[in-house]
Amino acid sequence: MSALMWIVLILIGIAAGGWLLRWAGQKATSNAPVFRDMPYGVAFGYVLGAAILVAGVFFYFKPTVNDAGTAVAGVVFFRWAVQGLLLSMLLAIGFKQFGKYVGTAGTRKLFRSMPLTASFGILIIIIYVIMAVFAPIIAPYGQEEVLASANVIPGGNPAMGGDPAYPLGTDQIGRDVLSRLIYGARNTVGIAFATTVLAFLLGATFGFLAATLGGWLDQFLSRAVDVLMAIPSLIFALLLMTIATVWAAEWGIPLTIFMVVIIAVIDSTRVYRLARAVGQNIVVMDYIEAAKLRGEGLGYLIFKEILPNATAPLLAEFGLRFCFVFLTIAALSFLGVGIQPPLADWGTMVKESASFISFAQFAPTAALPPLLAAGAIALLTVAVNFVVDWMLHKSSGLKE
Repeated sequence: MSALMWIVLILIGIAAGGWLLRWAGQKATSNAPVFRDMPYGVAFGYVLGAAILVAGVFFYFKPTVNDAGTAVAGVVFFRWAVQGLLLSMLLAIGFKQFGKYVGTAGTRKLFRSMPLTASFGILIIIIYVIMAVFAPIIAPYGQEEVLASANVIPGGNPAMGGDPAYPLGTDQIGRDVLSRLIYGARNTVGIAFATTVLAFLLGATFGFLAATLGGWLDQFLSRAVDVLMAIPSLIFALLLMTIATVWAAEWGIPLTIFMVVIIAVIDSTRVYRLARAVGQNIVVMDYIEAAKLRGEGLGYLIFKEILPNATAPLLAEFGLRFCFVFLTIAALSFLGVGIQPPLADWGTMVKESASFISFAQFAPTAALPPLLAAGAIALLTVAVNFVVDWMLHKSSGLKE
């Protein structure tokens, strides 16, 4: 029987199971409201969720090696994903409980009200910050240090081509992958944070000026932003970075400086749009008119009146914009025009170690270098979005 027929039969079975669940529930509970008023779609969802859970448990306990002695990479990776998810849940719960009893009264109150997703996000961000700041102390080797062995398989098993001295192996020229992952937190995350700050300084400043002054300045800035936003950001950044590669060699300026400025200018257009929109809603308020009547200057209006009332949306946008900048830097490095060697960068590490994935069927740990670098990018992105989502929920005033 073909795979398509199996899928059709499973869906038919789940559909029948949804109807049976609702009918059995109505009979067993004497037509209680919870089953009597349950839509068929809800019952179908319950059965579908149960089927996925059962299939996941079955797949998790499948053998990791087939009859030919070859590793089943899909099962191994699925086990790692499930174990990582469970570990993340335990870490989030533990960190939240820790925050409830340790810290100031304000932080303890904050931890009591935050969801587990926000607790997990804050914990991951703290870990990344510690790695970025203390990378020379944490990393066993230097990011540029070339060791004696190249292409050492991760896992530390000498029988598989590993080495206990390099638990995550070495890259194609003999640099320790674990050390470069740790230094990648300093380079990628640090540069992304500096770029985001610069983008916000540019975008928020011009956005508030346009909202407050209006007139020809608003029209000029808005049309310039429209032109920049009409070009796809990644393609535009790639084009400018290609040009900057020549300028960096001629002027003796590090290419990373050009990258920071280029990405900051491109992303400041998004910040400008938000700051201008929020500022225009604030400048029409009565307290702004009262400040103008008192004779307050432009600086007072922006920093004392508009900015404090625009902090919540700008703070949420900062988190989201940081994720986009972070991913853009990783993408540019993957394409070869971002952070340049010998500096460690996660995007470059994915590109350089992608060939290890082809060895996953023989030794699944061989695929760890590119997966860990890509996972580091994805994990930080998810963590920041968890925290931003929680901040938006708090600033909106919504209650659970």
